[in-house]
Amino acid sequence: MTTEELRTSLLSAPKNGYTSLTPEQRAEMEAYCKRYSAFMDACKTEREATAWAVETAEKYGFKEIVPGMKLQPGDKVYKNNRGKSIMLAVIGSASLNEGANICAAHVDSPRMDLKPNPLYEDSEIAYFKTHYYGGIKKYQWVTVPLALHGVVYRKDGSVITITIGEDESDPILCVSDLLIHLSADQMKKPLAEGIVGEQLNVILGTEPIEGEGSDLVKLNIMKLLNEKYGLIEADFLSAELTIVPAGRCREVGLDRSLLGAYGHDDRVCAYAEIEPLLTMDIPTHTAVCILADKEEIGSVGISGMQSRAFDTFMQDLCDSTGANLNRCFENSFCLSADVSNAFDPNFAETCDKRNNSMLNRGISICKYTGSRGKGGASDASAEAMGHVRTTLDNAGVLWQIATLGKVDQGGGGTVAAYMANRNIVTVDAGVPVLSMHAPMELVSKLDCYMTMLACKAIYLA
Repeated sequence: MTTEELRTSLLSAPKNGYTSLTPEQRAEMEAYCKRYSAFMDACKTEREATAWAVETAEKYGFKEIVPGMKLQPGDKVYKNNRGKSIMLAVIGSASLNEGANICAAHVDSPRMDLKPNPLYEDSEIAYFKTHYYGGIKKYQWVTVPLALHGVVYRKDGSVITITIGEDESDPILCVSDLLIHLSADQMKKPLAEGIVGEQLNVILGTEPIEGEGSDLVKLNIMKLLNEKYGLIEADFLSAELTIVPAGRCREVGLDRSLLGAYGHDDRVCAYAEIEPLLTMDIPTHTAVCILADKEEIGSVGISGMQSRAFDTFMQDLCDSTGANLNRCFENSFCLSADVSNAFDPNFAETCDKRNNSMLNRGISICKYTGSRGKGGASDASAEAMGHVRTTLDNAGVLWQIATLGKVDQGGGGTVAAYMANRNIVTVDAGVPVLSMHAPMELVSKLDCYMTMLACKAIYLA
């Protein structure tokens, strides 16, 4: 055997996926990415993603599960968890005692939430005070176009949906920064201190209402909100209002090979999970899709992956098919579909290039996340990794290996540990991302497409 034959048969040689992409696959990829971009434009918060999922799933024949209902193979059901997360399932031909194939992603993203008492005026400028949510570099959120999304629960019990800054006719919002001419002291500070949390105050306006007294600009802003939405200041106490980057998902690069948008982490994996489920025929094992909330702050709370909401949904599925929940979990497999960091040569010193995901090489499989000594990771077994490897290879899905940077550089987590805690075999995998957690993140179209094919393959395994 020649050296080249040995190299081919024994060594791994990852390649850019475009070298093997057929014209038919390219057309499918472009069509898929258009659909994904439309989803991103419509869904900038977990509430919007959940509402979109409910509406879309019902169009494809999904029905909300009712405890005690009897389910047959091919039935499509979902559970809307208080408008902030959703679980969907297509019942398989095999008993749930043999397990389910689960894909779990999250639909929350780093942002700035309004404080409970947010509206104030200072020096004749009206502001919203915010509290950032998730891991952000605070300096990235100043001087960029921002939009207001969310809901307000009013005293009379009505719920008002608010979106300002996305329509071309809307005003945008903004957080100001210090001019370079006066920033000598600011520029000496570490990046983490150049802008601090209490400076992330969103400008709302500067025009005072006619009359006498104080806070006339604040009063004018409240008047505008009252005229359009019927709000009074006390309504902010029972509101979930959030500040996110304004604008649409756009193609990036002269070759249009990338997509730039806010919130690819992790809606890029959420969409990859749900699309193949919508049109699925009867799978062998029940296919379950989870779009969870609160991952960016530890998967806590009633809509996070640590909540019992998922267990209740799976219990209802088991009760409706005569299966045992513990047996189901024991025999299930979960793909924790969350993004990885794509190798960025501008910051090569932060990564182990041999073990880092790269753009255009397909979905990245991550044996463990966590930080430093694998803290917080589920650390998938050899058997679990082998299952994913074999499944994706058999389906012709392009994949690569990923770790989250150098060992002592930092780290992060996903929902994987919370699924593994339920005795469900779990592996992390997802789309590589550049500029993760920034107001605009970048992903490869090819990686997006391959991740959707990977989720489909896992459901059908």
